Amino acid sequence: MTELHALAAAIGLVRNWWDVAGRPQTVSDEALGAVATALGYPADSAAAIALSLAQIEDERRRPPALLVADAGRPIALPDSLTRAELVAENGTSRMLRIEGGHLPAVDEPGYYRLAIGSHDLTLAVAPPRCHGLDGLGADRRVWGPSIQIPSLRGEVPQPFGHFGHLDDAVRRFAARGADVVMINPVHALFPGHGIGFSPYSPSSRLFLNGAMGDPALVGLPPLPAGEDGEALIDWEGALPKRLAQLRATFDALTPEFRSRVVSDSLAEGDALRRHAIFDALDTRFRARGLDGWRTWPAPFHDPDGAAVRQFAAENPDEIAFHLFVQWLAHESLVAVQDHAEAAGMAVGLLADLAVGVHTGGSDSWSLRDHLLHGLTIGAPPDPLGPLGQNWMLTTFSPRGLAESGYAPWIATLRSALSRAGGLRIDHAFGLSRLWVMPEGRSSNDGAYLVYPFRDLTRIAALESHRAKALIVAEDLGTKPGGFAEAIDAEGMLGMRVLWFERALDHGFIGPQDYPPDSVAMTGTHDTATVAGWWTGRDLDWADELGRLPVDSNREREDDRRAWDRGLLWATFGGSEPRPASDDPAPVVEAALRHIGRARSRLAIAPLEDILALEEQPNLPGTIAEHPNWRRRMTAPLEALLAEPDTAQRIDTLAAARKEPPAQSW
Repeated sequence: MTELHALAAAIGLVRNWWDVAGRPQTVSDEALGAVATALGYPADSAAAIALSLAQIEDERRRPPALLVADAGRPIALPDSLTRAELVAENGTSRMLRIEGGHLPAVDEPGYYRLAIGSHDLTLAVAPPRCHGLDGLGADRRVWGPSIQIPSLRGEVPQPFGHFGHLDDAVRRFAARGADVVMINPVHALFPGHGIGFSPYSPSSRLFLNGAMGDPALVGLPPLPAGEDGEALIDWEGALPKRLAQLRATFDALTPEFRSRVVSDSLAEGDALRRHAIFDALDTRFRARGLDGWRTWPAPFHDPDGAAVRQFAAENPDEIAFHLFVQWLAHESLVAVQDHAEAAGMAVGLLADLAVGVHTGGSDSWSLRDHLLHGLTIGAPPDPLGPLGQNWMLTTFSPRGLAESGYAPWIATLRSALSRAGGLRIDHAFGLSRLWVMPEGRSSNDGAYLVYPFRDLTRIAALESHRAKALIVAEDLGTKPGGFAEAIDAEGMLGMRVLWFERALDHGFIGPQDYPPDSVAMTGTHDTATVAGWWTGRDLDWADELGRLPVDSNREREDDRRAWDRGLLWATFGGSEPRPASDDPAPVVEAALRHIGRARSRLAIAPLEDILALEEQPNLPGTIAEHPNWRRRMTAPLEALLAEPDTAQRIDTLAAARKEPPAQSW
């Protein structure tokens, strides 16, 4: 092993890996060196590598900022330590004797201050598993829709759906027996910026997309009516207008209401104020054509610098406005979750945590010591991205997590779970490893970077336990070894999407083969809808955009799809003849019955499948070629759900959930 390879192994870079087809791959030395250097371990010479290895050894000798342990199990510590003081969150303390290099077990999950000699650290004691559905009873199998909030319409014309429309959807599905509504990410985007509107490329994962807030949900006058006649959302025109409408709402607040917002915002601490300052700065500099903080004048790059402090002092009303926007979004979403619980939903909102953040956004600006720099994240070739992907995002660095005592990970989980009954972790493989590449390079120049998987999942279990919320792991694609077994042991629900659940003979598995601790789904925002798959609409897009497999053509793909239609219909067990390719309605209903009968404790169907639509919300690997995140429903949800065919599909899913689960052989 060369010194470079030793350095890569020491910092968690995986040199040898297997692709989606099971073929061995080796990362080049050039890529390893570039990634290692970007991680803060220079590798451009033998001397630099030697210094980096010495730096890593020094870091390993330092006491950790946070130690993660399992409830009821002894806690391993260095042999040289003999006594420790444990302080619980309620302030009670006790002395612990260290024997055989272990602290005695701590039975109660929670966070503790642990004083060992002169060193103070935090001890996180995780429960055996995440909070789950067991409290509902062994026979309770729940269901609900997944909804792209901006796609919704209401009776009052609006250019895109917001939390008020989500509130209406929650009430209507609760009345039909649903226990959960999965939603797209609602993280903060850049305020009023109509270009970067993907919910998976946020400015911050700690705060919310202010454009989604609904004043009517908090007792303020509703937003004025707008235009909503188009089938596709005009984000470029709509988001600046929404920011102006929110500013008018803010300007009209009574002194008493402003005081309430100020009081609530102060209680949220410095992080919220820093985000409001970022949004105020971004609004100002974006008007000058500057995209993200890295293009701002250098004095504004430091959140704690004199230029930023002076700006905040000179623009208090602007900061107050952006604090109000965040307050409104938070209170609106909390109201939706409260209404879901009041309506009897067992879970309510199932939020979505994006895998990373924009490199020029608020989190990157304020949390830079904890994030990757000079690297972006993505994926090697897999079923959802055959050519590999560079998402042009950053996220936490393993080193930053360790040095911060996992503070940003804990804060991110708490933020999401403060206004939802569960959380879907997008690309959950990132808890174990992430494909990283030097910024501006293709995914071919990347490597897998190992993350502290056990610590991250145990902290997620602890936060799930504290919030009494579900954790769903989006585990589609190339799984790291042991990943499935690990998340199952932690009580995270894996996703079982119809299209990817194939048997050894390449047919589709039956409902009896879905594991109980999973989410059965007819599709996701990234996959073809059932109607779109049956009619070949996804193949139309692939053909039009030149995205068919390189060794295939449209005729061959049509033949393959015809064969797969037969396999799917055979799995559904329909006694009727297989429907024609232009008749998807019976197939959509059969697919809903299929996931309804699955042994999975939770079944979710995209609203697009409940309505038997052919178009999917997003086509992975495209930006402008496909109208990603822009599609709207054709009418208000009340009218759509009242259509007889739609009502029948909902009844089919709900009834299948009440049947005894299909039995495995």
